[in-house]
Amino acid sequence: MTGSIAAIGAGLAAIGAGIGIGRIGGSALEGIARQPEAASKIQATMLIAAAFVEAVALFAEVIALLGNG
Repeated sequence: MTGSIAAIGAGLAAIGAGIGIGRIGGSALEGIARQPEAASKIQATMLIAAAFVEAVALFAEVIALLGNG
């Protein structure tokens, strides 16, 4: 039973990361469409934000899997 709870927690972390990165990417594309001359700054900020989202998701998955020890 505890393995399935860990899987649910890891799955929720992955879903949250997917939603977060999707919103980051969509907002970045919208910003670039509105102001193409700022594309490089928007892209750099987008990549940093996506890395933070991935790091938090990975941390959440590790905690979900280790929390059932």
